[in-house]
Amino acid sequence: MLRTSNPTLQDVAQHLGVHKSTVSRAMDPARRHLVKADLLSRVEAAAKTLGYRPNHAAAALSRGRSKTIGVLLPDITNPVFPPILRGIEDALDEEGYFALLANTSRPESRSHAIEQAVDRMQAQRVEGFLVATASRDDVWLDALRQSGARIVLINRTDGRGHLPAVISDDMLGMRLAVDHLVALGHRRIAHLAGPESLSTGMARRVGFEQALHNHGLVAAQVVMARAYAIESGEQAMQQLLAARAKQPFTAVVAANDLIALGAMQTLRAAGLNVPADISIVGHNDMPLLDQVHPPLTSVRIQHYEMGYKSARLLLDALRERPGSQDATVMLPPQLRVRGSTAAPVQAARGSTAAPFQA
Repeated sequence: MLRTSNPTLQDVAQHLGVHKSTVSRAMDPARRHLVKADLLSRVEAAAKTLGYRPNHAAAALSRGRSKTIGVLLPDITNPVFPPILRGIEDALDEEGYFALLANTSRPESRSHAIEQAVDRMQAQRVEGFLVATASRDDVWLDALRQSGARIVLINRTDGRGHLPAVISDDMLGMRLAVDHLVALGHRRIAHLAGPESLSTGMARRVGFEQALHNHGLVAAQVVMARAYAIESGEQAMQQLLAARAKQPFTAVVAANDLIALGAMQTLRAAGLNVPADISIVGHNDMPLLDQVHPPLTSVRIQHYEMGYKSARLLLDALRERPGSQDATVMLPPQLRVRGSTAAPVQAARGSTAAPFQA
């Protein structure tokens, strides 16, 4: 058979001498398991030979489905999000779904950018939303929920528990960071908190203070960064240093890695050495932290797993599986110890610092 410019399912079926419906099942990710392995291989080989490419969008729309999921990310330039997105795409691809991505870090107001993205996604008939942009008590998110849309949150909650989410255990993450510093001999530990409008900022601050309390300690200082950004980390560290004479500290736990990197830049500009003068711990363990100087100790969250599980949770909800819209999945973090943390000078010289309290 001659290769046509736009081969169809019928062309592939005629090439193999099978019924068109058999080829249709073989080319559909949701139904290909119904086709025997040897026949499936023959169909795939014939499709490649003829140059046939299945139009999943047209097939889905003919069944009243778009097979598309809207994904809202706050800042695609943040290295945390690419592995999350890869997990999302892998999970969706297994079911023949496609991710329609919107990056909402645009010059206009945040809420306007998100609402505009949601409107466009709904015009494209997305079947559900994966949302990594949620703030606590978001009005637009509550309105979207009340519209009946299927929604799963990623790395954040809505502050009310109304929506399913896949998050990291931020309380445990802060405990790992504080326990590590206390074990090194630090007793005066400050915190560069994330924005309290975000569930991660609030949870990590509470986790930090609770972890210190477990050791009979209180925070040396707490300064809230305006955003999860390097510039905000620089500014927040400047505030810590301005009060250092009256509120000294030997270590800092940052709410995320970008804040930590900004803090390190400010310390270098002030002539202070990390970790000889100040130890720093980040949060997220984004890629390439082992390449900075010094390599950053950080709380690693399960980025890929977070994306994958959030997409699977949404797909379960679309199939209306029991409990799929009530679930919150909490993933355990791990601490990656690198060169940005060390014993404080006093402890290294055998001072009479307070003993470690387990």
